[in-house]
Amino acid sequence: MKNKSLIWLFAIILVLSAFLAACGGNDSDTATEEADTDEGTADEKATEGEAQQGGTMVYGIDAPPEGLFSSAFYGIATDGEVIDLFDEPLIDYNENLEPQPNVASWETEDNKVFNFTFEEGVKWHNGEELTVNDWVFALETIASPDYDGPRYTNVQTIEGAEAFRKGEADSISGIEVVSDYEITITFDQARVNNLTNLWVYPLPESVLGDVPVAEMSASEWVRSTPIGIGPFKVDNIVAGESLELSKNEDYWNGDVNLDKIIVRVIDNSSVVGALQNGDVDMISLQPVTGPEVEPLENVEIVTYPGLSYYFVGFKLGVFDNETQTISEELPKYQSKELRQAMMYAINRQEWVDAFFFGYANVINKPVPTSHWNAADDSELNTYEYDPEKAKSLLDEAGYVDTNDDGFREDPNGDEFVVKFSHYATGNPTFESRAQAITQYWNEVGIQTELEMVEVNLYYDMIEKDDPSIETFFGGWSTAADPDPSGLWKADQLWNYPRYNNPEADQLLDDALNIDIVGTDQQARADLYIEWQKIVNEEVPMLYIAELEEIKALNKRVGGTEYDVSGQNNPAEWFVTE
Repeated sequence: MKNKSLIWLFAIILVLSAFLAACGGNDSDTATEEADTDEGTADEKATEGEAQQGGTMVYGIDAPPEGLFSSAFYGIATDGEVIDLFDEPLIDYNENLEPQPNVASWETEDNKVFNFTFEEGVKWHNGEELTVNDWVFALETIASPDYDGPRYTNVQTIEGAEAFRKGEADSISGIEVVSDYEITITFDQARVNNLTNLWVYPLPESVLGDVPVAEMSASEWVRSTPIGIGPFKVDNIVAGESLELSKNEDYWNGDVNLDKIIVRVIDNSSVVGALQNGDVDMISLQPVTGPEVEPLENVEIVTYPGLSYYFVGFKLGVFDNETQTISEELPKYQSKELRQAMMYAINRQEWVDAFFFGYANVINKPVPTSHWNAADDSELNTYEYDPEKAKSLLDEAGYVDTNDDGFREDPNGDEFVVKFSHYATGNPTFESRAQAITQYWNEVGIQTELEMVEVNLYYDMIEKDDPSIETFFGGWSTAADPDPSGLWKADQLWNYPRYNNPEADQLLDDALNIDIVGTDQQARADLYIEWQKIVNEEVPMLYIAELEEIKALNKRVGGTEYDVSGQNNPAEWFVTE
């Protein structure tokens, strides 16, 4: 059983490094090197031997969690990694990214009305039984006007969700509770991906029912005493350092092998030593660390396709979260020719080779290669490194050096300086790779200033359109269904560039419209490819790279499996010593 989150993990890869453990991590593509015969692949890796009972595993994460240990509220991938150890969704995904029943099964005749049935006897870690009312509570929390998280997109298509959010209704009309274990959900219209887009993580009403929605993300339950329905429960949290989890004796879905999992923050500079000394059993690797870990005799490296990509985004506007609209356009980067020139100016292959050590590929669109709707590069502008073309585009767009200082002024003759932001963690390569990008732009006459921003502030600033953020490095981990609406439509909070193109939005809507595409996956793919052609041409963000997921496992670890849907259930993991 896969424990794959449905959410667009902001995990933004969040920006992948602190955000997606794998700084290059949840991105997708093929790793080009295998150091020795110990290195496995997703299909090959299922540790040999019978499962052992008992023992403690040390699970490493390479950046401190933000401390939002709830699927409804978390933003960065390190928090998501922790949540996956103690909670799980109602619906899971297989290696083909097809939805599978987990706690809930479903039936539908029209892709508009879905009837769900829950497993009976599933218990929260506080001993209370999970019922459909906990799911209703989660859906209403996310649809509340006081909800401060980013996942409204996963409930907004339920019939009546918008009226509930606006305070025009006391409940969501499309939700009908049949019994404690049965529920019917009606969407506002039939769509191909109503199921795969739906929020499928319940919240424990027994714990949070009396907490105002506006206060939930800061509550003790989210920050220090989280509970879930997964194979492990959280016993202790040392903020920014570690968590201790113990076996859930009442786990609903079979045996749990390990007695404990200790989650420990391992600074990037210490990862190799921690693996070599046996201080950590499992950790996602940054690509820079891979070549150093490959020779270790007590460690196996597993690589598998991810569903994420890195980009450089432009702030093209300001988003009003209350009205769910882009309320203002920002003029500085509105020139498509400027953005294209900045793309041509970056030697992306050189940059990827320098900083990702064979674990990444250049991309030209915001859809990971592993998804079935990814456009082939033959249909896109591949923006091969061409500084002369970049200079020509800049000249034509009016960005010329008028005072002979070596840097270009804007079309009005005013000083033009690109402010480029990148998140800062303990990884020493991050500033180097950010500086490399600024150097590419400087070389074509675009004066650029770099600001490294503390990682736990970074995405909050981007999300709130802080004026100090103009261009920014980021990464997105995408969901099992490849529809990019949640990250790209003009009415979405996570559309960080504030890209606003009605034609592009309509293509995304059409790709979900049963009347237009039916259930024909190729018909959907064709529309998504047309959409990719538009965003490839307009480059509201510069598409940089997609990476493989890289896991390092001590050889005493068993029972692990990995594929494009993620990792298997932690209940199946074991240690042999």
